[in-house]
Parts: sequence; C-alpha cells; structure tokens
Amino acid sequence: MASIRTRLALLGSAVALTAGAVVPAQLTAAAPAAAAADYSWVALGDSYTAGVVQAAGDVFEIPRDGCERTDQSYPQVIERDLGSFFELTNVSCGAATIEDVTSHAQVPVGRSVPGVPDPEAPFDPVPPQSEAVNAGTDVITVGVGGNTLGFADILFKCLELGQGTEGKGTPCKDALATGIPARLTKVSTDYDQMLAKLHEKGPNAKILTVGYPTIIPKDTSKCQYGHPHQFLSITPGDLDWLRTDVLEPLNTAIEKSTATQDAATFVNLYDSSENHSVCDADKWVEGVLDTDNRPALVHPNAKGHRNAADEVTSAILNAIVPKD
Repeated sequence: MASIRTRLALLGSAVALTAGAVVPAQLTAAAPAAAAADYSWVALGDSYTAGVVQAAGDVFEIPRDGCERTDQSYPQVIERDLGSFFELTNVSCGAATIEDVTSHAQVPVGRSVPGVPDPEAPFDPVPPQSEAVNAGTDVITVGVGGNTLGFADILFKCLELGQGTEGKGTPCKDALATGIPARLTKVSTDYDQMLAKLHEKGPNAKILTVGYPTIIPKDTSKCQYGHPHQFLSITPGDLDWLRTDVLEPLNTAIEKSTATQDAATFVNLYDSSENHSVCDADKWVEGVLDTDNRPALVHPNAKGHRNAADEVTSAILNAIVPKD
C-alpha cells in the first residue's frame, strides 16, 4: 500500500489534471483553488466524531448549535492536514443516533451532563445529517451507533450499580445483559437503512464507516476502582463484560453492515488504539473526568482524534486515489 505522503502526491497530480493544469507529481502548497470543488467530503456522526468534550478542543461553531463540534476533532484535523483538496461539510453532532443521521431532526443537548443541562439549552433542532449529502458528494465518513445501542445509558447504569460494591461482582451485567442482543440487532437494522439512504443521496460517493476505538483494556487490572479519571464505580467484572459483550460487538455490527455495501469501507480504530484505553497511561480516551477534572464521560481526547484522523485520512486517500 502506498504511503500517505505518496497518495497525497498522487492526489495533488489528479486534482491539478482535473483542473486543466500541468504540474509535477508532487504535492505543492500552490494547488489550484478551483480543485477544492472536485472533492466534496461530508462528515457525519455522533460525539466520537464531533469531539464535544473539552479534552477534544474548543467548540468553533458561532453561534453554538449544541452539536459541539470541536477544533481538535478528527474531521477538522483532516481538513487542516489535507489543505485545499477537500471541501468539508461537517454536520456531526453529539448524542446523534443512527436515525438522526438517516431521517430524524435532532435536538442537540450541548455539553449537558445527567442532572445538569447546558446553560444555553434548549437548542434549535438540526436537520437529519444525511441532508448534507448530495449527488456531487465524493466522500462520506460516518461514525455512529453508540447512542442507538444506548451506551451512555448503559455506562451510567453501571456507574450507579457499582456504587458500594468495593469493585466486586458484575451488578451491571446481571441487570442488563439480557437486553443487549436486541440493542445490537437494532444497531444493525438501523445501520443498514442508513447506508442505503446515504447511497441514495450520494450515489457516486465512497462511504467510509468509522468504528469506535479501544475504550476498555483487555487487562482490566489496569483500571482502578473508584478512580474518577477512569471508570469511577464500574467494577472490573462489569468492565470485562462491557468490552466483550457490548463494545466489541458494536464494532462488529458496524463492520458487518458495511460489508453489505459495495461502495462502503469500514475504518477500524480499535486495533490502533489498543494500548491507549481509559486505563492506560498514554490514554486516547478520557474517563468519567479528564485529567484536568473536567467532565469527559468516556470520550476521545485530542490524541484519540489525531489517531482517528490518521486512520481516516489513509482510508479516504485509498478510496479516491488509484492504488499503485
């Protein structure tokens, strides 16, 4: 596989030729401005795409719409990396479900946490994210599914049930395990419908579905019960269950749905982030609180978005630039 640098060089040549210019096959800072329109990219997704938390940068939407897209989120990082080659439309939104991407208008919640609404709420509804896609769209990236699964609700239930256990047992698994298969089935069904909708809206677009990173380590002895920068009151047994029966199957469901679409490719963030979980020293996902004691609610930080940007950039270039 060609390196990102090589593929950028090829992209620079392709864009220049499309614009009618003759340039060397190197990426140059003087790429024709008109070339931007030749590659239209729409970024869709939930908070793992939008950024949302302070550890993922500053919100740059003025006025705020409540979706909390941050300047260190991976779509914005990629836009800076790739310069003028892509025209980015980023409509990702915190708390989005798959149906919010496909067909539902969403009422954003801003940086609300349980029991503490965002002081600027309520926000106006935003249109279904798929409305940003059209026949001229070349690339669609979409990272969504966790909210359809109800991961935030599961997480907070695990936090609640783990209180007072001293880290023993699996109270969350005991209470919720029987309902997980139905949740995963809904993710698969909704994801299939979403991909069909995106293909209908953007028939010429390459669709890149973006999975979720490693959140919980395989070795949960790394996780300290009661630590606010990790999983606070969730027991080690429940962390093992969340990893093997909830989060890994979520990625599998997304990957399987993606495989049914000829124009879609799954972007795996799980493997590259394996040693950068909430409980690792060099974490790419923050815990309940980040290391500056700000609410993070188990979301990627700027390092996590940088890794996602690298993986997604490679996938985008592979999708639009012919392989050597």
